[in-house]
Amino acid sequence: MSSFRSRQEAEINHGKEGIRWRYPYSRGRRQLSWKTFASASLLLEDKDVRQSFMGSAGEQRNETKHHRPVGVRFLEYIRGTPFTFRTYQAIVLVLTFFAYASFHATRKTTSIVKSVLDPHTTELGFTHWSRFYFLGTVEGAQRNPGLNAGWAPFDTSDGTAMLGQIDVAFLSIYSLGMYFAGHLGDRFDLRVLLTLGMAGTGIFTSLFGAGYWLNIHSFYYFLVVQMLAGLFQSTGWPSVVAVVGNWFGKKKRGLIMGIWNAHTSIGNISGSLIASALLKYGWGYSFAVPGFIIALFGLTVFLFLPVSPEKMGIENEEESQLKSSPEKDGITQPLLEGRPNEKGRAVGFVEAWGIPGVAPFALCLFFSKLVAYTFLYWLPFYISHTAIDGKYLSDSTAGTLSSLFDVGGVVGGILAGHISDRLDARALTAASFMYCAIPALFFYRIYGSISLYWNVALMFVAGMFVNGPYALITTAVSADLGTHSSLKGNSRALATVTAIIDGTGSVGAAIGPLVTGYISANSWSAVFTMLMAAALVAGLLLTKLVVAEVTAKMESGGSRTGRWPQRSSVPETLV
Repeated sequence: MSSFRSRQEAEINHGKEGIRWRYPYSRGRRQLSWKTFASASLLLEDKDVRQSFMGSAGEQRNETKHHRPVGVRFLEYIRGTPFTFRTYQAIVLVLTFFAYASFHATRKTTSIVKSVLDPHTTELGFTHWSRFYFLGTVEGAQRNPGLNAGWAPFDTSDGTAMLGQIDVAFLSIYSLGMYFAGHLGDRFDLRVLLTLGMAGTGIFTSLFGAGYWLNIHSFYYFLVVQMLAGLFQSTGWPSVVAVVGNWFGKKKRGLIMGIWNAHTSIGNISGSLIASALLKYGWGYSFAVPGFIIALFGLTVFLFLPVSPEKMGIENEEESQLKSSPEKDGITQPLLEGRPNEKGRAVGFVEAWGIPGVAPFALCLFFSKLVAYTFLYWLPFYISHTAIDGKYLSDSTAGTLSSLFDVGGVVGGILAGHISDRLDARALTAASFMYCAIPALFFYRIYGSISLYWNVALMFVAGMFVNGPYALITTAVSADLGTHSSLKGNSRALATVTAIIDGTGSVGAAIGPLVTGYISANSWSAVFTMLMAAALVAGLLLTKLVVAEVTAKMESGGSRTGRWPQRSSVPETLV
């Protein structure tokens, strides 16, 4: 009896020190064996130990409850049961979709109101932000004399140059601020950071419009307000990508994020419609209403956005299936083994650049985004100044036609994501799309003027190949790299990596359209030559990663037939 008691006490002591209990609100715990469970049962017979244990479990549940957004707790209380993992995924997709769409809606407002601030904007070729092409069709717009008179100081001969300077300042602060936003995102609560970014964007967007009611005519006022708006907007992309990356594993990530990335086009379209509909009441409303909308969405994000499965206290079903799968050969082994550890040390800015694949993809996005943004912002101007079937289209028709480039971009983003999932080759897919963009741009320049149908078809194809890799790199690739296997399960690099990649790309987005403004004054053929050269460079920057992916596929295929030694399908140099 004494021997049994001694053995029992030894197992109890082992349970006190070594057992990591598995609870619904504490993921990552290993399940107890029957022997250990028997020891735990004996342990719980002791009243003091049981109280201590229940207190510890209660603290874990309370800690998890503290991280759960107020709105989520309220809805779960109403339902009477907690949300499932799939429900949380749906909430994340919907909230982040509308959150970033609202960012783009406020960003689009400026390009629309430019033609009101400076009615002669389209007569000059400097600014890369296109004139709002539906302005002529806004009901009642021509009855408001303020829409034709302009707004000082932008109604002078230097007005277009001033608006161009505001654009460059906005994009410069946006790209620079993104590096800092990513650094903060991996160190603080992403839900709070995203909420602050949306609220700040709403405030400064509204302040730009407040110049209408306050009769402000200082160029520096509008410049500073727009720069601060760009600073707050820089928090958006690293935050939403990091949150989505936390909830969706590598399986079908490309397809899901390709569809999810449609928020850019939805935001641009909705921002155009809202701002244009309000122009007849005064251009200040075109800023104030989108500013209020994004602030309202920011409040919704704060109340309902679940940042990660860890903070919600639930098990990640996708990765649990991967871990429990008996097959883990070179083909089935997941790229990111294990879930990120929220308690890991946040990765530094310089250290994040050293993650395999970050630098090549960041530089690739620089040139990819240069092409995408140049083609996007100059397209209405180019169409209206190019004879199609011997005729010149009006600004309104040209603008309507240019929207097909966005439609092609949505299709390209979904297609690129799906292909990269099926091939498990992000670099190969992105590089292939960039190479295909070269002939697409060439044929659009040469044959786009034959007829309207040719123009529409070639523009759609160009948008698909130009925006496809841009969407893939800024979403799925950024999420993959932010949880790279070299980080050993540490997820606190997602926002930093996303910021590095998209921040570098945003520099290209600012430079390309600005340079185009000068080159287009001499030759549009030279502009398209520049775009094709940039697409070529973007593809070449991924050459090393493409070779590594193809080599890994060949070797992993050979290992199944016994011709090559077994090894992982994902080389160390890859995502």
